[in-house]
Amino acid sequence: MPGKTAEEMALDQKEISVAEFFEKNRHLLGFDNPAKALITVVKEGVDNALDACEEAGKLPHLKINIDDLGENKYEITLKDNGPGIVKEQMPSIFGKLLYGSKFHSRRQSRGQQGIGISASVLYAQLTTGRPAIITSRTDENSITKRFKLKIDTINNEPEILHEEELDDGFEPGTEIKIVVEGKYLQRYHSVDEYLKQTAIANPYAHIEYSNPEGENFDFRRAIHELPPEPQEIKPHPYGVELGVLSRMLKGTESNKVLSFLQNEFTRIGRTSGEEICRLAEVDPDKKPKNLKHNEQERLLNAMQKVKIQRPPTNCLSPISEELIKNGLAKEIDAEFITATSRDPEVYRGNPFQVSCGIAYGGELEERETEKVTIMRYANKVPLLYQSSSCAITKALEKTDWKRYGLNQPGSNGIPKGPAVIFVHLCSTWVPFTSESKESIARYPKIVKEVKLALQESARDLRRHLSRKRKGKKEKRRKKIFSNYMPLVLENAVELAGDGQELTIEPIMKRVIDEKLVEEVEEGDEDE
Repeated sequence: MPGKTAEEMALDQKEISVAEFFEKNRHLLGFDNPAKALITVVKEGVDNALDACEEAGKLPHLKINIDDLGENKYEITLKDNGPGIVKEQMPSIFGKLLYGSKFHSRRQSRGQQGIGISASVLYAQLTTGRPAIITSRTDENSITKRFKLKIDTINNEPEILHEEELDDGFEPGTEIKIVVEGKYLQRYHSVDEYLKQTAIANPYAHIEYSNPEGENFDFRRAIHELPPEPQEIKPHPYGVELGVLSRMLKGTESNKVLSFLQNEFTRIGRTSGEEICRLAEVDPDKKPKNLKHNEQERLLNAMQKVKIQRPPTNCLSPISEELIKNGLAKEIDAEFITATSRDPEVYRGNPFQVSCGIAYGGELEERETEKVTIMRYANKVPLLYQSSSCAITKALEKTDWKRYGLNQPGSNGIPKGPAVIFVHLCSTWVPFTSESKESIARYPKIVKEVKLALQESARDLRRHLSRKRKGKKEKRRKKIFSNYMPLVLENAVELAGDGQELTIEPIMKRVIDEKLVEEVEEGDEDE
């Protein structure tokens, strides 16, 4: 049978819609099994809601309800008290993949790719055929809008099935209702656990949740003030690659290379800009669009050589030590909680900051022989899957936990003990290992910073455990002398009756010989 000609093969070529691509590759977005899919749908809705509330300067109040419809189908309803969405934007936000406002913004946020919530809508229509129902109201004086829609996967456009305006007292904010195929589990990898961890990392949020079993959870806020809103920054010269620089040169409105460097990058002033041009042997007055390829290469190399300040960190909104302690304390009844925050660092021109917390003892005591619970976060979002490939897990395994009072099988690995270890990384661009955003890439700089944060908190834990051991030892000593004081007195009376000189030495020697040594040894064995 003859093969196809080039002309025949050309007829087979056609553009692939991004929605059509993810329709066939939904596992890339976290929908690779029913249990995980249920969490992912909730996660994407929660991320959108929290980001919207914070941008609007409102303390988040989320209401989440999951109803079991039978046959592995679940109806998820998520309502927030955010700013709402204008009518013209509602269909595109929920019905068009790669549509959003944060992809080009260099500041910390939960969502960035414009995939999350629309991917959940796509998953719903793939697995149950049901459309998404979106309701939104911007304020008390506006009209409530409701859309029922699907995604046209061939064209990656929203397909509006029904549109209406309501007058039913809907509270300002946005609500999404979708029906998906899933599996509800009650264990670590569960919606329950995801929302608990979200409440810990966002203690200024109030989250009400009803699970498919009819159980109600009320994660109250512990802080009544929003953290500072991160500010957008320009790209840093140390994080730019040649292709990006070339695109920026073509698109700039600056008329000179020097002004281009000053206007388009953060931390480049006139002096450093002139130094870059001198090293690159590029005329600072030349038009950026006229730079040839070799000049662009020299400009990029010079940008990497000139000493330039680190990017500003007001683009980040880290979880402070106070927030970590409050978050852990409101959900975990521990005897000891500590937290630490590292100074901001930079990888590939992207600022990032690591915070860590440890909760020990209390209600966790029953887990003495189990592995510690690890809570991994990126931009305040819990990471429940792919822990083995994550930079946070790598740093935790490289830490010598025996030095800090926790059991650790072998020379490295996950420690055991009644503890919860909390690690948060925030950045303008988190280097996730996949589109599903479940694991942080093992950049050496990131692993190092996480390890240093863990060690700082672990030193606090070691001091606590040392004080605890000393307290137990002192308590045992007091108990020993209290228990044997009657015996001391009895021997004192006996010695006095024999007419012997009454001294404490022979009395204590007799008590120690008979009883005290045995008691101390038993106590040492227990410890």
